[in-house]
Amino acid sequence: MNDSVSTPATDGQAALSRRSRKWQLVKLLLQGDRPYALYFAFAILLVVFSFASPWFLSIDNFLNIGRQTALVSIIAIGMTFVIIARQIDLSVGSALALSGMSAALAMAHVGDNWIIGAIAGIGTGAIVGAINGVVVTRLNIPSFLVTLGTLSAARGLALLVTTTRPVIITNDSFVSIFGEGDIFGVPVPIIWTLLAVIAGILLLHYSVFGRQIYAAGGNPTAALYSGINIRRVTTLAFILTGALAGLAALVLSARSHAARPDVVQGLELDVIASVTLGGCSLFGGRGFVLGTLLGSLIIGTLNNGLVLLGVSSSLQLVIKGAIIVAAVAFTKK
Repeated sequence: MNDSVSTPATDGQAALSRRSRKWQLVKLLLQGDRPYALYFAFAILLVVFSFASPWFLSIDNFLNIGRQTALVSIIAIGMTFVIIARQIDLSVGSALALSGMSAALAMAHVGDNWIIGAIAGIGTGAIVGAINGVVVTRLNIPSFLVTLGTLSAARGLALLVTTTRPVIITNDSFVSIFGEGDIFGVPVPIIWTLLAVIAGILLLHYSVFGRQIYAAGGNPTAALYSGINIRRVTTLAFILTGALAGLAALVLSARSHAARPDVVQGLELDVIASVTLGGCSLFGGRGFVLGTLLGSLIIGTLNNGLVLLGVSSSLQLVIKGAIIVAAVAFTKK
């Protein structure tokens, strides 16, 4: 007798096992805290746009995508910390504009030195973040409302200090270090993005502060009883985001050779889309830096491809909004 002869029962069990494995694979791909589905989405975008546009698959275009996504990627690293801590920061675009003005004014009136400009720009962003963090944690006001207020206040201050006029940047070292230089052919905006990503990974995934961020957002009550100072951790997350907005301001100002108070309005949408698309839960406690970077690259690639195809800017906004809704649906607990 041949023991390997199949029976209806064994065939049914095998089919059920195959269906179970397929369903487990689908669930694995759609997990909010894993990037597997993002890899496929990114690959699909590359394939579609490579067939749709003959200019898409080129080194120059990929470097252009890296430059275009640098601002969003840098700020999104900080936003990852804030959202994991169960908060949100809507003021990053205005903080960037104010930080750029501060850097340019410092070099124009304090000392024509790129270090002075960098300290002024990053410091201004950190101050905006500190104000957000202190008001949120000390007055117990929802971060959505607080940062909505600082969004308006910081933008208004940026317009006020120069009466809406741009400030020209003439420091060649500043322009080269933050905007137009390159290292082994890689533009410096991409280098600053990589440095921010590396620092974010080390801080979030390999430090006590990172574990405290996860605890504060995942279960605030348990974190409080375990001795974690949630107010301090949350405030530091806002300060980090503001400082990275200041770094992004240096990159943008150096590339433009000027600081303008009316730049990057609506940048918050791209930043939040990148973070949520990258697997960070808006309900706190979950997220990772590489996922955020991948989400930013997907948004940047989508923008680049749609521009090459001649899609209108209004339709691009519709697509970004749909992406945010889809990302929240997948990351909802």
